[in-house]
Amino acid sequence: MTRSSGVPLRVVSYNIHSQRDDTAALAEVVRAAAPDVVIVQEGPRRFRWRQKSASLADAFGLVVAAGGLPALGNLLLTSLRVRVLATRCQRFPLTPGRHLRGAAYAECAVAGGARFTLAGSHLSTDPAERPAQAALFKRELDAAGLPVVAGADLNEGPDGPAWTTVARGLTDAAVAADRADRLTYSCADPRRRIDALFVDPRVTVVDYDVVDTPATRRASDHFPVLADLLLPVTD
Repeated sequence: MTRSSGVPLRVVSYNIHSQRDDTAALAEVVRAAAPDVVIVQEGPRRFRWRQKSASLADAFGLVVAAGGLPALGNLLLTSLRVRVLATRCQRFPLTPGRHLRGAAYAECAVAGGARFTLAGSHLSTDPAERPAQAALFKRELDAAGLPVVAGADLNEGPDGPAWTTVARGLTDAAVAADRADRLTYSCADPRRRIDALFVDPRVTVVDYDVVDTPATRRASDHFPVLADLLLPVTD
C-alpha cells in the first residue's frame, strides 16, 4: 500500500442481492463509503430496469453510467466527479437451462487528468460454464487500452480457473493490500472470497477492505469491497 503520485479514486464493488434485503441499509452503506464509482452485481435487469437503476443510483447519491438489462444486471454508477466518455455492454453465450450473464464497461475521465476503463461482471454459479465467461470478460479487459478497474462476483475463489483467467496480468487489490484473508460471502456465514477487484498494474492500491458492519449484514448476502486507488495521469 505504498503511496505515490496519481489521481485518487474510491471504488465500491457490491453484489446487492437484487435488492431483496434491507434497502435502507444498502443505501446507508454506500453513502457512508462516499465512493467515486460503484460496480454493482445483481442490479435491475427486468421490467422498468431503467427507472429502478436510476432510483438505485439516486439512493446512493450517484448517477447511472452503464449497464442494467443490456448487461444482465451488471450496473456501473459514478459520482459527478467522474465523466463517462463511452459505454458498452456484453452478453455471454447462453447455456440452455442456465442463467444469462454479461458484463458492463465504461470509459471514464476523472478530475485530475486520469482516464480509465471501469468494468463489472458476475460469472455463473456453474463451474463448467465460468471459464468461458471469464475468458470473454478478460478479452474485453485486455482490449480496453486504458487502465482497467474491474469488479466482479466470480462465484469462485482465487484458486479457481475463472479467477486465474481474469486476474492474469492485473493486480488483485486484496493481495496488494495484504487483506486477501477478508472474506466476502456470505454475510450470514463468511467463508469464501468470491468478490474481487482487479486493477491495472499502473494503478496504485492505497487501501482495501471488505466492509463487515451491522448495516452490511442487513443490506445484502455479500459484503461490499471498498478500495482507494491512485490512477496514473493519462491526459
